[in-house]
Amino acid sequence: MAKEHINIKNRKARFQYEIHETVVAGIKLLGTEIKSIREAKVSLVESYCYFQNDEMWVKSLHIGEYSHGNINNHEPLRERKLLLNKKEITKWQEKVERGGNMTVVPLRLFINDSGFAKIELALASGKKTHDKRDSIKDKDIKRDMERQLK
Repeated sequence: MAKEHINIKNRKARFQYEIHETVVAGIKLLGTEIKSIREAKVSLVESYCYFQNDEMWVKSLHIGEYSHGNINNHEPLRERKLLLNKKEITKWQEKVERGGNMTVVPLRLFINDSGFAKIELALASGKKTHDKRDSIKDKDIKRDMERQLK
């Protein structure tokens, strides 16, 4: 069986947030959820992470129902536990609580070489409107330069 290449990105996150730090974490999933991820039925757009009882959880991560599932299929928007070391969790929790407008957002969801689903998280702060305009302007300039080089 050929290795699948699943790499679902949250493109909106890089536009709306300024990324400071990243880390890769595992996700605690049900059987039908990993099958749906392999079918690329995932949306990271509105998802975010929060801390509860010294654990990190991801909320609003939409994993569509498995196409061949039965009545035991999973809930698409259920909260899922993230698998990180206790030291990493406390470090990021301190930064979020101390940092003011800092938050933890998922950047991408992928399946590694061992077949496990992993999620790349970013410690980020929200961009102001003028920063977003600058990002759009930089992207337009880069696109124009690439067109002229062709």
